[in-house]
Amino acid sequence: MRAQIEVIPCKICGDKSSGIHYGVITCEGCKGFFRRSQQNNAMYSCSRQRNCQIDRTNRNRCQHCRLQKCLALGMSRDAVKFGRMSKKQRDSLYAEVQRHQQLSQECLVGLGGGLAPRDREETGEDSVHSRPYSSGGSSSTLSDLDDIATLPDGLLFDLPLTPEEASEYCTLEMLGGGGRSGSTGSGRSSNQSSPAPSAADLMEAVRVKHEYILSENSLLTHSLLGSLPDNCSLHDIERITQNVVKSHLETCQYSSEELKKLTWNIYTPEETRSFQLKSAEWMWQQCALHITNAIQYVVEFAKRISGFMDLCQNDQIILLKAGCLEILLIRMCRAYNSSNNTMFFDGKFAIPQLFKALGCDDLVNAVFELAKSLSRLQLSDEEMALFSAAVLLAPDRPWLAESQQVQKLQEKVYVALQHSLHMNRATTEKLDKVRNLFD
Repeated sequence: MRAQIEVIPCKICGDKSSGIHYGVITCEGCKGFFRRSQQNNAMYSCSRQRNCQIDRTNRNRCQHCRLQKCLALGMSRDAVKFGRMSKKQRDSLYAEVQRHQQLSQECLVGLGGGLAPRDREETGEDSVHSRPYSSGGSSSTLSDLDDIATLPDGLLFDLPLTPEEASEYCTLEMLGGGGRSGSTGSGRSSNQSSPAPSAADLMEAVRVKHEYILSENSLLTHSLLGSLPDNCSLHDIERITQNVVKSHLETCQYSSEELKKLTWNIYTPEETRSFQLKSAEWMWQQCALHITNAIQYVVEFAKRISGFMDLCQNDQIILLKAGCLEILLIRMCRAYNSSNNTMFFDGKFAIPQLFKALGCDDLVNAVFELAKSLSRLQLSDEEMALFSAAVLLAPDRPWLAESQQVQKLQEKVYVALQHSLHMNRATTEKLDKVRNLFD
């Protein structure tokens, strides 16, 4: 029935719904927004007339009016679930589902049964973005996702669409995707979310990534300089390496070979000026779309790492919330061309000035600088895969319920990374580069 319910748009913003949440059919974004507002006992204010329009494109602009609409339409923490609906409610819902299904059929007929060739091109079909991956044994492609902001098994997040909304950069949350529901230990349970990062933290995040990932005193450095654990055999190392590298390669949007072929496919000065003349909102939307797509790959990467889905759901959420941006930044160096200081963006390589319309030159420059710094390491795909997994599995993240379990996973990955660097005879050289990156 849930798949049928999803034909009904979100009652709050009109986006694609994912089911009944807190008593109302909503999308994952509005569900997450309402949950956070209740957890934090948030008090929002409206800077306008308290009658802001709430739809998919502007739902983040006024939290007060969005929350009031949620409450007015009946969202409640105490709302009964679908399984306990009365027969009358179920019949009414079923009739609405049928209505929307009929409308969908009529729309398809009106469009001639499918997309025109140009539409297929614009949606990215048959492109490298649609590289297939499997989840739980089923064949799928990333372009098959019903909603760009919803990952199978429940990665949920919103992204800012304008600079003003950036200060309310939303959280990433992974729900219902396997793993144990919570821990009875001293940590928080899975339905207690850790504090949400803001977009203002992005600049700080770039700096923190250096300090955490690349510092001389990091766990990575200690592991690389230390001896191999007695309980870790060469077979274990090879198995871990194969698993992580396979997960990495299958969840990269572009292979190294594809990026090399596109190296000199650079935006012309005229094309760059065209981007610079776009509105800030349009540019934020484009970046949000690309970041969202990239995050989906990162989460799929995490889910494929052996042992990750065995962690309690609380810890899966926390590790993804804390580590997703870091892994994105690490992966970004693959798409960076140090010879001309360009970054791959929307099919071509772009200079930093192309993103001028965003109105955050400092952030753009910081991201390019980080990509340049990481690219100096010249990490192979194997090393980058293990490096990314090690960063993800950080046992010192706040609010972890079972940090020791996370630490055990991380130690195995570190050992595999150490072995990989040793086999490539590059351990000392690369460690020196890591240490000196930001002196």
